[in-house]
Amino acid sequence: MKKTVLVSGGAGFIGSHVTVELIEAGYDVIVADNMSNCDRTCFEGVKKITGREDLPFHLVDFCDAAAAEKLFSENKIDAVIHFAAFKAVGESVDKPLMYYRNNLDSFMNVIEAAQKNGCTNILFSSSATVYGEPDVVPVTEQTPRKDATSPYGNTKKMCEDILQDCVKASGGSLKGILLRYFNPIGAHPSALIGELPRGIPNNLVPFITQTAIGKRECLSIFGNDYPTEDGTCKRDYIDIVDLARAHVCAVARMLDGKMEQGCEIYNIGTGRPVSVLELVNAFEKVNGLKLNYRFAPRRPGDVVAIWADPSLANEKLGWKATRSVEDTLKSAWEWEKHIAGR
Repeated sequence: MKKTVLVSGGAGFIGSHVTVELIEAGYDVIVADNMSNCDRTCFEGVKKITGREDLPFHLVDFCDAAAAEKLFSENKIDAVIHFAAFKAVGESVDKPLMYYRNNLDSFMNVIEAAQKNGCTNILFSSSATVYGEPDVVPVTEQTPRKDATSPYGNTKKMCEDILQDCVKASGGSLKGILLRYFNPIGAHPSALIGELPRGIPNNLVPFITQTAIGKRECLSIFGNDYPTEDGTCKRDYIDIVDLARAHVCAVARMLDGKMEQGCEIYNIGTGRPVSVLELVNAFEKVNGLKLNYRFAPRRPGDVVAIWADPSLANEKLGWKATRSVEDTLKSAWEWEKHIAGR
């Protein structure tokens, strides 16, 4: 019998790619989103990729406890993957209460509604931001979490703690997995879904592609005086499809009863650090383009270098990142051209 997975925030960048991979792995999927940070572009793209014109969609704000309860009570849900959250670091600094209310309330409502209605498997979308500026790289799951540099980052830490406490309190009935993402980039190879930021992008690759297509005049690289080989920050950039596949592996681990602990934590990255300048140069080379970019002062809160040791996910989830940075940057450019109608 097919298992059903609820994807909260499933119309967004990561949620849409995860939905595709879940469907292709044989799961029934329910997508729920309040559409506060996206439109129907990616959801419609998911339907085209999968051929699932009947894909269930629910317009739900998970900060509304009654709405969350209604969704779980009216559907037999075996597992939930929770993405629904605000995620702009700068905005969280300016509007901390909005972030705490939205990100914490929505997740607590999901956990409560899930438990009440017999859904005992919860996967939380976390972030490498919980590691802060690590003392040693690459980071493992045992690397100490640092004080968050933004309210957004703090909500990730707090949600991790909330799920772990709920799992402990459940007496073994509730299972949880925390996936700590590094830097998701790229788009689906079909160019039908990808990252679609509203307004000025907060992430590097959409700013690169928007500059390349002429939507932005110039790309700013923040800081070229870091203690790295080329002076720019180093990150672990992971292809969005590789990231999405990790969720399928994690859900299967939960639903197949293979978990060894009540709540498990996995770093989802490539283990290969790439500098900002290297990424820009690779984009130019693989797509045959020349970007207009300049170096700007450092941004507050940017860590010098962080990348994953993904060996635990490789071993326990049977997952490994496989797509090259070059293929990922090609897909990002194809997606940008697609949404521009070119």
